[in-house]
Amino acid sequence: MNARLLTQDHAMGEIIALAGTIAPSRASVLIQAERGSGKGLLATEIHSRSTRSSRPVLAVRCAGVPSNLIEQELFGYEKDSFDGALESTAGKFELAQGGTLVLDEVGELDSRLQAKLLRALQDGEIERMGARRSIKIDIRLITTSSRNLSEAVKRGQFREDLYQRLSVVTLTLPRLQDRPGDVRYLAEQFIRSAAEQYKKPVSGISQEAISMLELHQWPENVRELKQVIDRAVAGSQNMLLQSKDIQITRTNISQTIDMMPEAVHLDSSNKNAWEPGATLNDIERNVILQALSFHHGNRTHTAKALGISIRTLRNKLAEYRKLGIEA
Repeated sequence: MNARLLTQDHAMGEIIALAGTIAPSRASVLIQAERGSGKGLLATEIHSRSTRSSRPVLAVRCAGVPSNLIEQELFGYEKDSFDGALESTAGKFELAQGGTLVLDEVGELDSRLQAKLLRALQDGEIERMGARRSIKIDIRLITTSSRNLSEAVKRGQFREDLYQRLSVVTLTLPRLQDRPGDVRYLAEQFIRSAAEQYKKPVSGISQEAISMLELHQWPENVRELKQVIDRAVAGSQNMLLQSKDIQITRTNISQTIDMMPEAVHLDSSNKNAWEPGATLNDIERNVILQALSFHHGNRTHTAKALGISIRTLRNKLAEYRKLGIEA
């Protein structure tokens, strides 16, 4: 496979190993994770290790698509079954016969389609829209969701009987920020592939740039990291990526500052560095976060500007994270 899940994280490695173990079975699999975490790649990997690997693996996106279009794509339709149905068309259930069907963001299906999907799985057959005969289906179903479907069931937003059918095996992928060491490892892998793609001489990344990447929270996970590295490599003229090559929106630090008590905020136009209610630790923390934000997350530049060592800065940031302040 050209595209595969990359990791050095122990927990992530265990999930990939479990996926390989259950791949040869017929069990339906539910993959849950935040967007950009690699749900689609894991689904494809399960198919590639299964007894169905020589047959098709097809995907249908369920989020942001009108339900009637999802129904047409999944079940197919007969000629003249609706305006614009100029010829009979097979749906993905038929086209994936003997192989694997992946439903991306299955939690976004409306109640009508949830019921229709459940019937297809219970009966092992489907009907095209406008058809009078049933078609037997033989597929392995893998579903993905960025929502917690068990919670959706409790809220009455997803059918419990369908959830039980889909989640014979449930795999939950960790967020990138919960995979220590993977930011550096993945960045290095993405640099190599991007350098080859864009015909660039880039072969590595500076420690400053790595520190900048490690500070970011990666709300869009691995997908976002790859995009940042691709953009940096495409625009670089050097053999080593520098912090100036890294373009990311550092919202987390500024959001943290905005959420702090009003007494702790320092106005640069106010020469009085203290206000009632603020302790010395509050002031120090605020100054460090503001300096870090000013230097776009660059720890080396921040430490130099504050006159402290990079080790001291790292220790301070570790203390803030224990307090629930992401920095």
